[in-house]
Amino acid sequence: MWRKLLKHREALLAGVILLMVLAIGSRVPSFLAPGNLVEIFNDTSILIILALGQMMVLLTKGIDLSMAANLALTGMIVALLNFHHPEIPVFLLLIIATLLGLLMGMINGLLVWKLGIPAIVVTLGTMSIYRGIIFLLSKGGWINAHQMSGNFLALPRTSLLGMPLLSWCAVAALLLVGYFLLYSRTGRAMYTAGGNATAAYYTGINAGKMQFISFSLSGALAGFCGYLWISRFAVAYVDVANGFELQIVAACVIGGISTMGGIGRVLGCLLGALFLGVINNALPVIGVSPFWQMAISGAVIVVAVLLNERGNKRKGRLILRDAALSKQKEAVKP
Repeated sequence: MWRKLLKHREALLAGVILLMVLAIGSRVPSFLAPGNLVEIFNDTSILIILALGQMMVLLTKGIDLSMAANLALTGMIVALLNFHHPEIPVFLLLIIATLLGLLMGMINGLLVWKLGIPAIVVTLGTMSIYRGIIFLLSKGGWINAHQMSGNFLALPRTSLLGMPLLSWCAVAALLLVGYFLLYSRTGRAMYTAGGNATAAYYTGINAGKMQFISFSLSGALAGFCGYLWISRFAVAYVDVANGFELQIVAACVIGGISTMGGIGRVLGCLLGALFLGVINNALPVIGVSPFWQMAISGAVIVVAVLLNERGNKRKGRLILRDAALSKQKEAVKP
């Protein structure tokens, strides 16, 4: 039974999401309205993009806890630039945010790769550093909607084929990351580096370099989302997205991406983010207390981790069992 569930995990998760949507819709029919479903996806778009970045880091057996702080810092920088220099084109601000995020991701990657410091230690440290820099830049102040230009606020809300541009950014990220992991040499090398370091070594793959690349891409996506977040919510301050890194990791784990490296797909990442998005949008609609929302989300994460670990142990047992059987057969040969 467990083997079948784990084998069809993504189909199971998709079914659970569908049942949740239908169940909530039976109580609140407006929840099933097309416009509301589009809005749910739009609300989840930033989480989807960030989870894709976290997924690449997890594939190489790392973890990036600085993504939310990266987002907050790049968001504050572009908000300040827009406030003091509203003539700067929004497209240029978006590029600046992405490049700044890339730089911060590269710092994480270099510390992990060249110095051999555990990823969780590095990213916890840089998370605090980035938050401190935000305070120094803003002096503890806020940048509000009336201090931002109309063009700065309008881009993510621009509608294209019935969906906001923010949603199309998530779709584009899914397609690009999916193609990168499936069809590029570097993307496939990430799976090998995280799944089997010995095999990676003998095939000429530098596992540390793969971690550096994954952290760099993760940082770039976080920086890109820095502008999207500030523009969407029209406010920049020190605690923007504080604690959101846990939601990012949760989306990956729920979607079947292993924290031990080498296992995970873009589809699972998408479904994990949507699962959390539906919960976050549905529970307030049916009057569930915010404290219960946190408890439910936490319980789901624990169950997802247990399922992931069970699947990894099962694979390990099968490999050992097959190796033992082959040795027994060789021993009985005349």
